[in-house]
Amino acid sequence: MRDFNQQRIRDVLAGSGPATQAELARRTGLSTATISNIVRRMAAASLVTTTPTTSSGRKATLVSLDEDGSFAAGIDFGRRHIRIILATPGHTILAERFQDVPPGLDATEVIDEADRLLQRTLDETGRRREDLLGCGVGVPGPVDRRTGEIVYGAILPEWVGINILDRLRTTLRTPVHLDNDANLGALAEVTWGPHVHAHDLAFVKVGSGIGMGLILRGELYYGNVGLTGELGHTTVAEQGQICRCGSRGCLETVASTSYMLDLLARTRRADRPLTTADLVEAATAGDPAARRVVADAGQALGRALASTANILNPELIIIGGPLATLGHILLDPVRQGMHRHAIPAVSATTDLVMASLGDRAEALGACTLAFQQAAVPA
Repeated sequence: MRDFNQQRIRDVLAGSGPATQAELARRTGLSTATISNIVRRMAAASLVTTTPTTSSGRKATLVSLDEDGSFAAGIDFGRRHIRIILATPGHTILAERFQDVPPGLDATEVIDEADRLLQRTLDETGRRREDLLGCGVGVPGPVDRRTGEIVYGAILPEWVGINILDRLRTTLRTPVHLDNDANLGALAEVTWGPHVHAHDLAFVKVGSGIGMGLILRGELYYGNVGLTGELGHTTVAEQGQICRCGSRGCLETVASTSYMLDLLARTRRADRPLTTADLVEAATAGDPAARRVVADAGQALGRALASTANILNPELIIIGGPLATLGHILLDPVRQGMHRHAIPAVSATTDLVMASLGDRAEALGACTLAFQQAAVPA
């Protein structure tokens, strides 16, 4: 029993990062006295380190996994980018690399590029691939957990129908764990971010697509085969535009960054295609057209989130993705749309906030996924 309880503590620390003894008691269900005794033995065996801290204004003891040289990689694939983070179980970031990739490349080309970027990152930090605990990978599309395939309707159509998990494992030559990027964003917020005490939350990533990761009762929720959180394919306009999924009037057709950029482009002459950064810059500077585009999209997003809140009653909804830096410019219309369409009691008790981890959330969540899988006893 002692070894089992010690493993439970190690699993919590590996998956969620440093925690106070009181937090460990809550997450494991063990008494504070039992936690204190086990932590004392683990510290004596150099399995964890303890440092004084404060929690809610009271003295506390922070427990961290001992930095024994172990580390994992988190890879975030986007429509136009690859981001890689190397991190330790104690939540120390060893390295972070970002690389643009042209859209439309097939899966093999992008995965090969990720392999080269991972090797360069390892070389620059003086670390070996064979020492990796594993590699978590996020992709911008629904992943069928039965097959490891990205299903139809993803914003990476070149990847649909391919067993991405097998392809990644073969190319990266390390244990690989695959998930949807919105799920990893949610996981990052409760492990690397400020929401470690949240048990029921939704993380909404607004980008070229719109996806949602759900944490319910403290665990990622996957549903039957892993195809949860497809908020972007909620119908918001019965006679709206045809969506890439084949339906009509989906949320993505009125609130994705692709749609917003298309609208904004009609208001100006540009010698190059507009980017999300252009939209953020214009809206932040007070450009009327950019502000209107963001406000309309935010209202539509809020309406869709009202249905989510009415059904799930989460304590927290987090808006992430490349528009997160807009802050209240996006959050205010989202809140207005949600308040208008949600049950008043639900709306009043659901906190709506912007993501805290910026555009690195998905890669950080991928690191956590690798730590959690490595901590699972064989």
